[in-house]
Amino acid sequence: MPRLYHFPLSPFCRKVRLVMAEKRIECELAEERYWEREPEFLKRNPAGKVPVLSIDGMNLSESAAICEYLEETRPDPPLLPDGPAERHEARRLADWFDGKFHEEASSRLLRERATKKLMKRGGPDSSDVREGLRAVGVHIDYMDGLLERRRWLAGSFLSLADFAAAAHFSALDYLDVVDWDRSESVKLWYARIKSRRAFRSVLADSVPGLAPSEQYAELDF
Repeated sequence: MPRLYHFPLSPFCRKVRLVMAEKRIECELAEERYWEREPEFLKRNPAGKVPVLSIDGMNLSESAAICEYLEETRPDPPLLPDGPAERHEARRLADWFDGKFHEEASSRLLRERATKKLMKRGGPDSSDVREGLRAVGVHIDYMDGLLERRRWLAGSFLSLADFAAAAHFSALDYLDVVDWDRSESVKLWYARIKSRRAFRSVLADSVPGLAPSEQYAELDF
């Protein structure tokens, strides 16, 4: 059985978990506190980053590359559209959330509200928290514009873009830092994807010392 070395609140690990669950690939989860830089883990990925997926006799790293590998080797159901323009849009938005959104929003909020506490590296920086919250709002507004004319983020097709975005938003929702009242369209989008079978294990996550928000596991929130 494949094994995923992950950290529960990592959006990149969550993205891989969601993709695997949507494709119904059974997987053993091995929690990895990557900051402890255990020698055995560094053998799997010298970069010392999660996720690492042990599958098909290989150790795969970097979430985008892992998801592309899964799409090529386990193509059912497909998570990239057929047309080149549509595939580009799905990849563009997946990269938007893993790059721009992560840099401006999720990395700041997860660091200040979660990983600092878990790593015992002091209290949160209030200015970073404010900037992260502001950025979440800006990105919600951008998503709202997309969802005005699309069912899913990249178009009519549920794609890797949706799972990338949902991975980041689910981690932030665990910390109760998303203003879901800012956009009804974004809230409905998240409710649709949150209710999918693929989300079940993610919604069961519990990080010792960090209780999830009240609505985290609720499908009607």
